[in-house]
Amino acid sequence: MSQLNETHDPSLQSWVDSANQPGNGFPIQNLPFGVFREKGGSGAFRIGVAIGDKVLDLSALADRQPWNGAASEALDACRSGRLNGLMALGQAHWSALRLALSRALRVGSALRPVLEPLLLERNAVEHNLPAHIGDYTDFYISVHHATSVGKQFRPDNPLLPNYKWVPIGYHGRASTIGVSGQAFPRPVGQMRPAAEGSPPQFGPCRRLDYELELGVFIGQGNPQGQRINIEDAESHIFGLCILNDWSARDVQAWEYQPLGPFLAKNFASTISPWVVTLEALAPFREALKRPDGDPQPLPYLSSPANTESGAFNVQLEVLLSTRESRAKGLEPARLSSSNFRDAYWSIAQLVTHHTVNGCKLQPGDLFGTGTLSGPEEGEQASLLELTGNGQTPITLPWGEQRGFLEDHDEVILRAHCSKPGYPTISLGECSGTVLPAV
Repeated sequence: MSQLNETHDPSLQSWVDSANQPGNGFPIQNLPFGVFREKGGSGAFRIGVAIGDKVLDLSALADRQPWNGAASEALDACRSGRLNGLMALGQAHWSALRLALSRALRVGSALRPVLEPLLLERNAVEHNLPAHIGDYTDFYISVHHATSVGKQFRPDNPLLPNYKWVPIGYHGRASTIGVSGQAFPRPVGQMRPAAEGSPPQFGPCRRLDYELELGVFIGQGNPQGQRINIEDAESHIFGLCILNDWSARDVQAWEYQPLGPFLAKNFASTISPWVVTLEALAPFREALKRPDGDPQPLPYLSSPANTESGAFNVQLEVLLSTRESRAKGLEPARLSSSNFRDAYWSIAQLVTHHTVNGCKLQPGDLFGTGTLSGPEEGEQASLLELTGNGQTPITLPWGEQRGFLEDHDEVILRAHCSKPGYPTISLGECSGTVLPAV
C-alpha cells in the first residue's frame, strides 16, 4: 500500500511555472502518465508525463539517460508508445521513476536544461489509449447505484442477496474502449416486444445512457493459478483514470437475462488520457466504511490496512452539452457530482476477488468500478437514476429536456482530489459524443 514520501510534500514547487498555479490540477505532486503526439500529426505516439500545462516527453528523455538503477530501467520502458512495459516492471520501478521525475522537475534542479527542451504544450497534443488493454472487467461497487436501480425493478428487495458478500462484475469488451474525445454512432439492437407474444423490436437504441466510473489499470500481473492476496493487491495497481461505460438501457433490459450485459455495453467505453498513479493519490486515502449491521467481508477480502485506508477521496462530476447549447456558446450543464470514497468495495478487494480462483491478470488490463453514485440527492451518476428511467426528464439551463441522451450530445466527466493545504490533483477529463445511428 503506497505511503507518503518526499514526492507528496505540499510545499514542492516546479520550475515549470504553470504547475505552481493554484487549482491547475497537474502540480509536481501529481505527474500522471499518458500517451501523446503532436495534434494533427502522423508520427508515432510517445509516453509522457503531465506537468502544469505541459507534457514531458519521456520517450525522448530516455535517449538522454539521466539516471541509473531502477529509475533508468523504468525510463527505458517508456521508449514505446504504450505504458504496458512500464506497468509490467512493478511498484518499485514506478516509485523510482516518480521520485526521479519529481526531483528533476523541482525548482533548482540541475537537470532543467535536459528536460526543458522536451516539454510540449498540453493543448497542442492528442492522445491514444495509455496502454494496450487486453482484458476489461466492469464491476458494480456503488451500493447506492445498485440500490437505486434495484428499486426501479424490485421495490421491495432492491439488492440481491449476494451484493454485500461478493464484488459483482462481468467481463466486458476491450476492443471498443476509446480515449477522451471518442465519438461513436448510437447503438442498435433488439428491444423488448411492444406486446406480449409479439417479436422483439429492432433499431436504434432510444434509452442511451452514460455511467460515471473510474478505471483501474493493472500494473504487474500474476501467473495463472496464483491468487493475489489482499495485502499485496495494491502493488498490482498502476493507477486510476476516468471511465464512461456507455449503456443502451433498452437493449440491456431485453438481453441481460440470463447471462448479463452484452450488446448493451460493447459498442463504446471512453477513458481519460491521463493515468494518475496510486502513489500520487496516497494523500487522499480514507477509511473504507460499511454501514453498521452489514456483514463484514470474508477473510480473503479483509485486511486492517484495507479497512483503515482502502478508500480514496476522489470528487467526481458529470456535465452535458448539446448541439443547441454549443450553437449558442453556452457552458455545459452540470448534472451531478459524487465521490469515490462512498464505494462499497475497494480496488484492492476487486483485484483479490478477481484472482482468487487463479485468474491471470496482465499489465494494461482495465477494471471499471461501476457507476459511482452517492447517497444524497444530486449524486446519481447515470440518467437511469437521475430521470427515474426516463419518466422524469431533467430540464437543462437552456430549456431542453433529457430523459436519456440524444444524438450529438456530449458527456463530460471530470475527477479531482482536493483537501486543505494540499495542491489539487486532477484525473483530467473524459468526454464522448453520441453520433446518429448508422
